[in-house]
Amino acid sequence: MSEEHFSTSDPVVIPLRVELQSLLRGKILGTVEQILEEELGAALGCERHERTEERRGYRNGAHTRRITTEVGAMTMRVPRGRLQRADGTTAEFESHVLPRYARRTRRVDEAILGIYLAGANTRRIRQALRPLLGDEHLSRSAISRVVGRLKEHFGQWVERDLTQERYAILYLDALNLKVRLARRVVSVPVLAVLGVGEDGQKQLVALQLAASEASACWGGLIDSLRRRGLSDPILLVTDGHAGLRKARETWVTPKVQRCTVHKLQNLLEHCPVHARAEMTRDYNRIVNASDGIAGRKAYDAFVVKWRTLCPPVARSLEEAGIELLTFYEFPKAMWKSLRTTNALENLNREFRRRTKTQGSFATEPAAVTLLYGLVAFGQIKLRKIDGHKAMKGLLEKGWTTAA
Repeated sequence: MSEEHFSTSDPVVIPLRVELQSLLRGKILGTVEQILEEELGAALGCERHERTEERRGYRNGAHTRRITTEVGAMTMRVPRGRLQRADGTTAEFESHVLPRYARRTRRVDEAILGIYLAGANTRRIRQALRPLLGDEHLSRSAISRVVGRLKEHFGQWVERDLTQERYAILYLDALNLKVRLARRVVSVPVLAVLGVGEDGQKQLVALQLAASEASACWGGLIDSLRRRGLSDPILLVTDGHAGLRKARETWVTPKVQRCTVHKLQNLLEHCPVHARAEMTRDYNRIVNASDGIAGRKAYDAFVVKWRTLCPPVARSLEEAGIELLTFYEFPKAMWKSLRTTNALENLNREFRRRTKTQGSFATEPAAVTLLYGLVAFGQIKLRKIDGHKAMKGLLEKGWTTAA
């Protein structure tokens, strides 16, 4: 028997699809209405028509409400009731399952926000969701309100209490975004802090749009973190930017690891093209040594050799000093994660990839809010660092002392 192929335009398939959608909507509608009835019954302390001493009010009929769900718009019956207060007065029952002014389910709002974070504007969001949800409750203003909640979340996150958040390692770096300011598109830095918790999981700790990467800007961000209760980490992993170097002095106890990739880039800029391969091999002997002792010997040998061959290269290495070797003081399984700011660079790369379709942002808050949303709502997922299993043993040695 030959196979039968059905297209979506087949007259048999279309009625079947419509019937399935209708059955699905009916099932969801019945379930939600039953949940609402049970919620009201629990609040009143009795079932319908039941008379008990524990009764805390009475039912007050019902009204209909049009709700947009993930399977389309539907009209449902919402029960009403009056709850008795301690002073003898009554108040209208308010459902937690279906808040009074809700016109969309949370999953619909999450879908709208997810498409927005993927780079779509209001028109594209409506086009993407119209086949499923129709045009109800998807106006420009409705979508703007959903996006507005993201701004509220971000505002609360920026000022949150950090006394309960502890990070053994902090990565600090900046990325640049294009923002429209005074009728011109300019590149502005976003200061970013990524933390590693006691379980090795990376978490976004801070995002702040700044005028520059000057020490005053970095210092303001660090002061904000400490003011809100953030404990000093064990290790700071940073690049060699002068403003950041000065600002990090606010922390006294943490050790500092200079990014070995950034330093190699600096060395290459000071090295003649014909000598770059040799210089890179010598540098790799420092950062890929078997242990800290071998790394320090390779460091000293590099300085002696390149002080003669190319003094600017030697001076650039000495500028970073032994902060290039700090990672050797930590468990070997963690070396790969600790010797560079790649954990934050990877996040920055994802930021750039997700935001390049935007061209430029209309406002500064819009730019940084979008970056926050990409992480907070799972568009960008952060994983644990390499060697995270060694974190427990590291922390047992003391919060401010490396193993």
